[in-house]
Amino acid sequence: MPVLGEWYALPLIATAGSTALGDETFNKIFHPSSIRLLDYCNAVLRVGGPSQGADEMVRVAKEKGLLIYERLDELPLV
Repeated sequence: MPVLGEWYALPLIATAGSTALGDETFNKIFHPSSIRLLDYCNAVLRVGGPSQGADEMVRVAKEKGLLIYERLDELPLV
């Protein structure tokens, strides 16, 4: 089942008192929680443009031996 870290991280960040993307509260929760999510994933689909956070996720995913896809047409049919 596909999941985005933003789906659960953003509500947590708002509850924790973040007022802007990139503020201290945001940075303490957003990327670290998304990286922890990788422990429950089989693969990563890297989409979009330049993003240090997304590049970090891909780096960690590779270290964990996860499959990395860069285009939708690379995904296996189920």
